[in-house]
Amino acid sequence: MVLTIGIDIGSISTKGVLLNGDIIIAKELTKSGANPKVIAEDLIYRLIEHDGISKKDIGYILATGYGRLSADFADKTITEITCHAKGAFALNRDIRTVIDIGGQDSKVIKVDEFGNVVDFEMNDKCAAGSGRFLEVMAGALEIDLHEMGKISLKSNNPSSISAMCTVFAESEVISLLAKGEKVEDIVAGIHDSITKRILGMVRRLKLEKAVIFCGGVAKNDGMVYSLKKVLKTDLFVPDNPQFAGAYGAAILAREFYNNGKS
Repeated sequence: MVLTIGIDIGSISTKGVLLNGDIIIAKELTKSGANPKVIAEDLIYRLIEHDGISKKDIGYILATGYGRLSADFADKTITEITCHAKGAFALNRDIRTVIDIGGQDSKVIKVDEFGNVVDFEMNDKCAAGSGRFLEVMAGALEIDLHEMGKISLKSNNPSSISAMCTVFAESEVISLLAKGEKVEDIVAGIHDSITKRILGMVRRLKLEKAVIFCGGVAKNDGMVYSLKKVLKTDLFVPDNPQFAGAYGAAILAREFYNNGKS
């Protein structure tokens, strides 16, 4: 079996997966920082600190994500659309639609029965509908970002957040607080506002089941609830949804290595 590494260099976090054939040996995550190349190289060394593996044992390294072009040490770079689709499909081969909400963008990807990308929609022009949007809103509400999901699930009457721009939405949230609206209702409204943006992307692609929810925001239970409610469908959420892109990159690295050998 060949050892391969997939690195997903996102705007906020960098993820890495080490594969031995089909088996995940290790996975690591760290903040991307100001120098994504150095961060990614350090992540690789952290990945190979397992079972006496050295860098010369690695057959192929593939990089994806926002900062992939900085990874000049990689054997190949590929867009995150392809890698996220590949990783998501490997996690659940029944899926036909991938919803991925990351740090700075959100993606909806349709795949066929082989996991190939059929079509996609991507919001990468602003932070609205992303993890960064949630981070800004958590700051405005003075709550822990990681508690937002738990807080929103207490809501019985989500607030209406009409602004899609992060700056305007932050002002709207502050105004809602001043009016005395409950924090849990505001947080639920924030989640619903992201879901509305995702819904527009889904409608343009025409939702096809089954649906997987990936990316770091998929760890937010309130966001999962909001998507299920509005999309009126079950969602498959993997145990480590933020690693889907890196996992897909590692799988593609194995395929490129094997094709090169053959």
